[in-house]
Amino acid sequence: MKIECSDNLPFMKKIKSNTIDLIYCDILYGTGNNFDYYKDLQPIKQDIDNHYIPRINEMHRILKDTGSIYLQMDTYISHWIRLIMDDIFGYNNFRNEIIWKYISGGISKKYFARKHDNILFYTKSKKYTFIIQKENRKNINYCDGEDEKGEYIWYIKPNTNSKVPNGVKSYNESYITDVWNIPIINPQAKERCGYPTQKPLELIERIIKSSSNENDLVADFYLGSGTTAIACKKLNRNFIGCDINKEAIDIANKRLNKG
Repeated sequence: MKIECSDNLPFMKKIKSNTIDLIYCDILYGTGNNFDYYKDLQPIKQDIDNHYIPRINEMHRILKDTGSIYLQMDTYISHWIRLIMDDIFGYNNFRNEIIWKYISGGISKKYFARKHDNILFYTKSKKYTFIIQKENRKNINYCDGEDEKGEYIWYIKPNTNSKVPNGVKSYNESYITDVWNIPIINPQAKERCGYPTQKPLELIERIIKSSSNENDLVADFYLGSGTTAIACKKLNRNFIGCDINKEAIDIANKRLNKG
């Protein structure tokens, strides 16, 4: 496991071509805000292009031909990043725009509450690792289309009088779609480390399980609080990553040393 305090562009330039199996980055969102440990980019297209085009070119170079990349952001710049990714990775290598839907405080009287992130999933070629995942559906009661045999799937809430219609099957889990309902980190959660934009371990684990195998090499070049490294350690993946902020690296190393 390798972690460095470094600007990610020169860091990536030192990595050999075609060596990374999976890249996940919770990138700068282009909000223009100042956070405790870093200043975000301004939502100006030229600034976004200047920052991301050389970096995404490097990500493409170092990713294996069978590799995948997930870039997470919100709606401030997702449309601009999608254009860059189409140009560099190719429109035909776009796989999903994943919506991470969460619940948190705060509403607006001027627009619908913004409660999701966008995760763009691309591959370098048509041959790539993908391991379909399932999620628990124990608390819902509805029909969710058909299974692989063309039979309707119903999810029945337990401890109720709901009945499955005649001739169909009941399941308590289903294949994951492109909308992920994963809670934000509870203020009292053990995994919370105080980093302002920390993402849930469950979210990163899902990506790693879906697009890599044990002993694969995973990279995160916007490391932040180190959640990707923690997930890789837990899931037996190799890891390489960096962050430009020393405070972020200190937090990530402290979390890793806790075991």
